[in-house]
Amino acid sequence: MNLGEEKEMFRDTVRRLTADKFAPAVADLERTDRFPGELVEIMGDMGLLQMWVPEEYGGPGGDLTTICIAKEEIARGSSLAISTLCANNSVGMSLPLLHFGTDAQKARYFPEMAKGRTIAAVAMTEPQAGSDVASMRTSARRDGDSYVINGQKNWITWGADANYTLVFARTNDLKGHDGISAFLVDTKTPGYIVGRKEEKLGRHGAPTCGLFFEDMRVEADCMISEEGKGFKACMRIMDLNRPTVAASALGMAQAALDLSVDYARGRIQFGRPIADLQAIQFKLAKMAMHVEASRALLYTSVAEIDSGDWSRLPYLASTCKCFISDVAMDAALEAVQILGSYGYSKEYPAERLMRDAKLNQILEGTNEIHHLIVARRLLAAAAA
Repeated sequence: MNLGEEKEMFRDTVRRLTADKFAPAVADLERTDRFPGELVEIMGDMGLLQMWVPEEYGGPGGDLTTICIAKEEIARGSSLAISTLCANNSVGMSLPLLHFGTDAQKARYFPEMAKGRTIAAVAMTEPQAGSDVASMRTSARRDGDSYVINGQKNWITWGADANYTLVFARTNDLKGHDGISAFLVDTKTPGYIVGRKEEKLGRHGAPTCGLFFEDMRVEADCMISEEGKGFKACMRIMDLNRPTVAASALGMAQAALDLSVDYARGRIQFGRPIADLQAIQFKLAKMAMHVEASRALLYTSVAEIDSGDWSRLPYLASTCKCFISDVAMDAALEAVQILGSYGYSKEYPAERLMRDAKLNQILEGTNEIHHLIVARRLLAAAAA
């Protein structure tokens, strides 16, 4: 799908960079699940870490289409963890500041972020608050010109490595989402305590940990958006980010297809390549159809969003994230099946693609939740 000369040139640049710099790091990250600090400088110098930062503050001023191109290519040629690092501060800093930050907050943070060295995390999930965000227990109590935050979070990607973390906490006793506020917290703040590192099935290279806040005092001007409006603000930000999750999934689906085609052409059984077998051809054809459909869905959707028409933003975001992450999971499973025993071996990337693809069906809202969002949008439109 051609997106214009400028964006296709950008795609080629990211593809080459991925082959030269990112792909060689995958094997070590798979073994160690460490934070790839050496890639931060490379991404920052290319403008990939700070893509949403406006030009007036020294950033690239990228759009959603450009970010999706980058994340698709990086996921296709390296790993989900490295793709996730691309534009990593979007949900934690760039998008919240861009859409809900004050002029003073933008002037304070954007020039630093524009340098391409800032890592941001998001602390929303709690042991008893996953999809049910309204059950959040972490609290933020006003004390003069500060808020004092106490509570616990878990499954926080880069929680131990980030420079800043967007922390969600209750600022009043109202039930539901109305009492939740968001704070941009410097991770060096006293009371910001890193818990144990989670041992995960996949996305190695994007370390995840628990966080504890013990009388963590932050300035009142660290609050993003209005008090009690943090959750609603975050939902808009998540909707803008979910197509980029779909882009990473698309890259993995394409990688699974590429791997399957190459293997099928070279694997000889019964005196001929297994690519000659109709059963294999049908699998490859179905994978290719779904990948092409996913690419069309993604880039037509982000083009609509980039045009400034956000009337269907939640619908498009959920549709892209849910459908394409399912396609990636199916493609990875088929790749494992086509490769047979080699698909189950770490000698080939099929097993990693399968492990990584599964996570995209869970994070940024489970796909079950996204089915609900899409269905409710349809039913509401029909009732209007």
